[in-house]
Amino acid sequence: MLTDAELAARTDRAVDTAVSAARDHGYCPGTPRVLHDLFSVVVALEPEPVVVRVPTGLPPGLDPAGQAEQQRREIAVSRWVSDAGHPWSGPHTPRPVAAGGLSLTFRERRTVRRPRTARPTPVRAARRSPGCTPRYDRVRSSWDWMHPLDDSVTAMRDALRHDTTHVSPTDRDRALREWATILPVLGDEAGCADRFPGTRPQPVHGDSPACNVLRTPDGPYDADLEHVCVGPVEWDLTFAGPEVVAASERAADRPVDAELLALCEAARLVQLVACVAMVPHQPGLGDGVSPLLEVWRAPEPWGGVLG
Repeated sequence: MLTDAELAARTDRAVDTAVSAARDHGYCPGTPRVLHDLFSVVVALEPEPVVVRVPTGLPPGLDPAGQAEQQRREIAVSRWVSDAGHPWSGPHTPRPVAAGGLSLTFRERRTVRRPRTARPTPVRAARRSPGCTPRYDRVRSSWDWMHPLDDSVTAMRDALRHDTTHVSPTDRDRALREWATILPVLGDEAGCADRFPGTRPQPVHGDSPACNVLRTPDGPYDADLEHVCVGPVEWDLTFAGPEVVAASERAADRPVDAELLALCEAARLVQLVACVAMVPHQPGLGDGVSPLLEVWRAPEPWGGVLG
């Protein structure tokens, strides 16, 4: 487990890297300000209208080349969506910036205000769903099917075999069994179509779009497209709640498959179990994952969809 001193040093290095890279690219940053520090350090470079995301650790199974490709895809889609008029926190550079052995991304800085409620309203959340955002047909040709279920999940899950602190052997065995059931269906487009014949593959945000919203004085702006991919719309509705699902159905004028949604939620929780493997390098992750582990440990939470 990294110590507080090691974490602080890592953050300082990320900030220094962001400032140096910004100057190399013509920006004139003042005093940097850390906005976020988990997985990546997000640095505001006021008075410049830009923030820099500096990755501070790759999950097992994702190498720097894979990360750079993921960032290039995110930048391309973010720019296209922003140019199409959708309120999106767009990129500030046309490609990732290599600096200090890391791959950085620059994006527009938005003034974010504290929400009055913890979650967006159902209607606003539904508008974050792909059915209500611009069509991505021109930029989707190279997208993977269900990119969030890539090799990094399997690698993190395998890393748990050596974890004796955060999960029990029973947890690990259950995660392995569930992943063996989930992956042939959600991890394969043909397998998903076979199990759920009514599924219509479409572009999806990939990472809980209703939760990745910047609330600004100018209204909500969507963000974070690292996991944009092709998949079932149900993937973007996991844990959004019945009101959001109903609002999404009305907005998209088609029903959500309840069984497929349950399977997607089961997959999300196994992902979270796998993320425990990153706690030694991202200690702040532990407090957030612990309550969800308890949800996952509940018996038959998905109505038998895995059995």
